[in-house]
Amino acid sequence: MPNLLLIESPGKVKKLGQILGSGWVIKASLGHVRELANDGEDALGFDLGAGSIACRYQPRDARSQKVLSELRQAVKAADRVYIATDPDREGETIGWHLQQALNLRNPHRVVYSEITPQAVRAAIAHPRTLNQDLVAAGRARDCLDKLVGYTGSRHVVWPLNNGAKSMGRVQSATLHLLCVREREIQAFVPQDYWSVWVTYREGFKAFYRSSPKPQRPPAKAAEDKGAENESERVTTQERADALVAIAQTHPHRVLQIEGKQTTQSPPAPFITSTLQQAAGSKLHFSPEHTMKVAQALYEKGHITYMRTDSVILSAPFCESVRQYLEQADPTNLPPKTTRHRASKGSQEAHEAIRPTDVNHLPQHLQRELSSEQARLYELIWNRAVASQCAPARLRKTRIVTQSGDAYWEARGQVLEFAGYTRYWNNLSADAVLPALTQGQPLQLDRAQADAKQTQPPPRYSEPKLVKLMEQKGIGRPSTYAPTIKTLRQREYVVLLQGKLQPTPLGLELDGALEKLLPDLIQPEFTAQMEAALDAIATGEQEWQTYLIGWNRSYFAPAIAQAKSQLLSLPTFAEHAPPSAAMLSGRSPAAKAKSTGGQPTKILCPTCGEAMAKVPSRSKKMKAKHFLKCCSAGCGTVMFWQAKTKRYELPQAQRQALNSEQFTDHPCPVCGALLERYAYTKDGQDKVMLRCSLLENRRGKCKEVAFFQSRGEFWSPKFGTLKLPTPSL
Repeated sequence: MPNLLLIESPGKVKKLGQILGSGWVIKASLGHVRELANDGEDALGFDLGAGSIACRYQPRDARSQKVLSELRQAVKAADRVYIATDPDREGETIGWHLQQALNLRNPHRVVYSEITPQAVRAAIAHPRTLNQDLVAAGRARDCLDKLVGYTGSRHVVWPLNNGAKSMGRVQSATLHLLCVREREIQAFVPQDYWSVWVTYREGFKAFYRSSPKPQRPPAKAAEDKGAENESERVTTQERADALVAIAQTHPHRVLQIEGKQTTQSPPAPFITSTLQQAAGSKLHFSPEHTMKVAQALYEKGHITYMRTDSVILSAPFCESVRQYLEQADPTNLPPKTTRHRASKGSQEAHEAIRPTDVNHLPQHLQRELSSEQARLYELIWNRAVASQCAPARLRKTRIVTQSGDAYWEARGQVLEFAGYTRYWNNLSADAVLPALTQGQPLQLDRAQADAKQTQPPPRYSEPKLVKLMEQKGIGRPSTYAPTIKTLRQREYVVLLQGKLQPTPLGLELDGALEKLLPDLIQPEFTAQMEAALDAIATGEQEWQTYLIGWNRSYFAPAIAQAKSQLLSLPTFAEHAPPSAAMLSGRSPAAKAKSTGGQPTKILCPTCGEAMAKVPSRSKKMKAKHFLKCCSAGCGTVMFWQAKTKRYELPQAQRQALNSEQFTDHPCPVCGALLERYAYTKDGQDKVMLRCSLLENRRGKCKEVAFFQSRGEFWSPKFGTLKLPTPSL
């Protein structure tokens, strides 16, 4: 019987098949196969007990159900089963779900960070068991994210009634960063200033300084584009004119000449965040697109795993780079292997992102790769090789001149030894100053004051936001790109001229959360939760104890307080639906108009009021409208489902209804949900299905009654109704 290797992505099947050869069957799970069910309180799919958490999992969708069915057949035909999901917490958790769903007793867990014959065969030769600490961290993240997202959305975001769809642990903290910057921009008041400079006939330019001592520009000035080519800021026109006059009427001489040689160390190899930043600035890739292209390179065996926060490179790779440099660039070979310091909080689960073979030069793979893959591979290859090169040597020069009581400074820089910059140039261009002597008189060519204005802080590009998320400890490598994607899909932010700008909806939602759940959106608070997940992954913290304690001590009280504060919010008062008194006596058309839609004959499954058809521009919806209840304070919405050819409640709301009472089937007369009704007949307990709206049961839905018989429900008038078997 063959061995079975379970992986995530079908893109790896061909490469792994070539490596392992006959005797192996390779099957892909297509990512996650199970998720928490949408049932129970707030549709969480798990129950927080006094000391434990009961999770209920189900296949993610019909495709996952089909995949699991196929994998069960493959397991039956296999001699041994190996789980080779991705080498991180998420991959470990997917492996655990596969073990549970496929009833695997002792699966062999194999881990490799590159798809090469040596790495894959070594992993197969040394399998281990699933790491339960990593699985616990993955399950904790799933429960934590759903607890925050579903509970917060249902009880805090939806009642705002402003069009916001969701909040989330990482999502809302990231949105807050963007909104804080946007409010800084909105509150910014520009100030006038002048940059005063002179040029000399000897061939260089110098900027005004109030003192001959070296000075650094203020932090805010450094953020302004071109701030490095400015003088010390002069705040009045009079002072600027006076300095120009001093320069024009007083002789100039060289006061100081400083020169020193410095070294610039090579940058660390790429981690997920720095790869996304570099690909954004150099290739104009979004973080999401960067990861998609990198995934293809990984699956083809050209680079190591691309979700990592570790700057470590394996000893064999470092040695291979040294051998390459010895042959191709011997002057760039440092005396010993370069080591890079990891950032605080990094998991260091595996290596940095690097080529699997340094001898696979970018130019050799041009025909094999697409244009985008080739460009990203070249970026990764150059950065990895540069990280192991000798430092660059620079000659920096500073010249201070004087005229009257005014000082003028010029700075120059010359690259004396390129070092690592032959592969990764992150230095500014040479600025050569002329050879001068101290005390030498100079000939003024021109003196001028340029009027300028301070600029507001810039909005974040996607790569810059990723960098900020990493610095603040929000999320982890696998969550950066999906979080930004979600913010754009929810229409909380838009990308304008390459920068992320919060929409009015995003600003309004963040403002509400800042009042209702102020701690949860703070980066430091989110970073503490990430640290707790790290502790779970290393076995230092029991995940159920942490989550139960966190909910009891913080989240449940915070949600309760937020619900009590909702009515006092200006945004809630502005968007709250009209009261019942306001709507009483109004026509259906008038009620529908109050929702911004057109009246329909469809009744709300929650309260029985008529529903209105509301236009929508959301790209996620199949139809360009949705239904909204016209009743004051109800807020029920329904969406058109092409498969069932009917309007349905959002899944979370469907499941949030009492699952023991309501079914997922509409009444054949009015469209409200059918409900289970328990009764006793001839001493036996029985169940029937009937319309859930009391007023309709007494009228037009009087004959709607489905009686239970042999696992089915039948009606003398409407025939047989089959209820789906709940997914396990």
